[in-house]
Amino acid sequence: MIILDELDKKALDYFRGFVVKKDLVGIIKGGANVPAFVLEYLLANSCSTEDEERLKAGMDNVRKILREHYVNPEESTLIQSKLREKGRYKIIDKISVDLEPQKDRYWANIANSNIRKANISDELVKKHDKLLLGGIWAIIEMEYDPMITIGTTVYPFVVREIKPIQLSSFDNSKVLEKRRLFSRDEWKTLLLRSAGYEPHSEGLDERKLNILLCRLIPLVEANFNMVELGPRSSGKSYIYKEITPYAILISGGQGSVPQLFVNNTTGRVGAVGLWDAICFDESTDKLFKDRDAIPLMKDYMESGSFSRAKGGEITGSASIILNGNINQPVETVLQTSHLFSPLSDEVNYDTAFLDRINLFLPGWEITKFSPENFTSHFGFSTDFFSEVLKSQRKETYYDAIDRYFTLGTHLKQRDSKSVRRIVSGLIKLLHPDAVYTKEEIREYLVLAMEMRRRVKEQLKRIGGMEFWDTNFSYIDKDTQEEIFVGLPEERGSALIESNPLPPGVCYTATSDGENNSLVKVEVVVLKGSGKVNITGTNNQDVKENVKNTYNYLRANEKSLLSDQHSLTGYDLNIQVSNLLGAFISGGIGCAVYVSILSAIYKKNLKPGLAVLGNISIGGAIERALNFADKVTLLSENGARTVLVPMDNLNEITTLPSGILGKTDTPFYGNGQMLLQKAVLGE
Repeated sequence: MIILDELDKKALDYFRGFVVKKDLVGIIKGGANVPAFVLEYLLANSCSTEDEERLKAGMDNVRKILREHYVNPEESTLIQSKLREKGRYKIIDKISVDLEPQKDRYWANIANSNIRKANISDELVKKHDKLLLGGIWAIIEMEYDPMITIGTTVYPFVVREIKPIQLSSFDNSKVLEKRRLFSRDEWKTLLLRSAGYEPHSEGLDERKLNILLCRLIPLVEANFNMVELGPRSSGKSYIYKEITPYAILISGGQGSVPQLFVNNTTGRVGAVGLWDAICFDESTDKLFKDRDAIPLMKDYMESGSFSRAKGGEITGSASIILNGNINQPVETVLQTSHLFSPLSDEVNYDTAFLDRINLFLPGWEITKFSPENFTSHFGFSTDFFSEVLKSQRKETYYDAIDRYFTLGTHLKQRDSKSVRRIVSGLIKLLHPDAVYTKEEIREYLVLAMEMRRRVKEQLKRIGGMEFWDTNFSYIDKDTQEEIFVGLPEERGSALIESNPLPPGVCYTATSDGENNSLVKVEVVVLKGSGKVNITGTNNQDVKENVKNTYNYLRANEKSLLSDQHSLTGYDLNIQVSNLLGAFISGGIGCAVYVSILSAIYKKNLKPGLAVLGNISIGGAIERALNFADKVTLLSENGARTVLVPMDNLNEITTLPSGILGKTDTPFYGNGQMLLQKAVLGE
């Protein structure tokens, strides 16, 4: 019995004839090694119905077509025999073509039928370029003519006609018109179901659904470069192998210059000019046959073109996807190396190559798929779906973010370009009608920044000084607030955030000589009448530090604060949290000082910032006790910079050399200098 949900009914109402129940593919496919898009090409017209009787009849019809015309490899001799008996016969098979220069002619190879060197006309080859690049699935009209000979050898098999298995015509206006009848979540679910996934299944949360959706971006964005590393059986290559006839999967080590770029003998353009996407499967192994493929690939990934001495500049629009398995936990890889290290040795330390990656997809977050993760609901048939995706390649929403947001100054040109293209791809997928909201664009922008920043963080780990600044931020044009975007894996086990700290947040350490504690200070500023609320600790020394700092600011606000930022107009909520250690002791005044002022002025603080020292009610900066213990504790828990009172300068030699190597310790002598060294961009 068919159990439909509301989205199934909607899909059938608005896209009847172009949707198919996705589990039918598995039911009919059985053991046949036939791509999903071939089966769904046949299923869409026969089985786009909720009527069980018509569905059964449609499936029977598809089975009949497959039984009579689809060639299983073990039936190859039988098919050849049928051709000989009937003289002419239609088959469903994969066909490719080779050029034999010595005889100046093309030969067709029919994969499952095990037919080699079938005769094919030059006209058919010119009409279907992809025959020369891995081949295409098609309905092939074959003929048997024993009179065709070359010398004494008979070549009786002839390819008379080829009908590629894809939609013959496509009108995108139907999609644009009907998209408005679906909510964004409904459309997203329909897209993911069309790709074979079931968004409502166990183990797939919103984060994972966004990662799965990103796999489609190379199909809607031309010349888009993506890397995905993850565990086996998580469907990394499924999209490019099964759901579109416009992508090609290249096994490890098989990428040659003639195949990918251009054949210098014939002048024929390679895969980059003929496919929408080229996916290198098993990119952890060797990628290319020829060494000179790497510089050509760099040129192509950068500009969508490359130069050859004979042919001049050649362009293409294929997106490049590198997929591979990652066999260790990400945390382990990051402790010893970088996330590009599993890739082939040809490229995994080549920063010029890796910087051309637009999006690094964290495939390690996708666990191995179980049967429940594949949908049994209706989705677009793959031939229709692939045309929907292909039609969007002509569009661009490169400037969509500019209406609402400004990109932070830390993003270089390649970063900005990548972020814009990821956002553009998500709009094409989710809003083909170009109707979207500010908050939707914000969501896509944050995701895009994460996916590109992951590339930059790994380049920094490899050691390129030009990649040292990896802070990514955007500015809301309405509020002028700057928001920084981090990476889930970069924080790791560190308690101190490695990203720029939000306004009002600072870290410090306390010590009584025996007990050391890591402390987080958070200040929230609200419009009010000058009240101060301290939470998170009952330690009287700590509360005294906070009050002294506040009273110093209050007494000197005319010189420290602007008129519109008088403390009498704010209530301060100050939370002091013990992140590590037995208990908090005193000496946190300077961290409180920085937190209060950054919260009032809404200024981000530097990444991984900690502040040592206390400030008296008169504004004097007091020396930090147990200096070396505190800096060591902070450094070991992620602090990149620890600001230290000038009175501790002569103790710098007591710090272990390993600490000095990974954590900066600038000194300050007064409150003004402290603030200048703490605030991001100062």
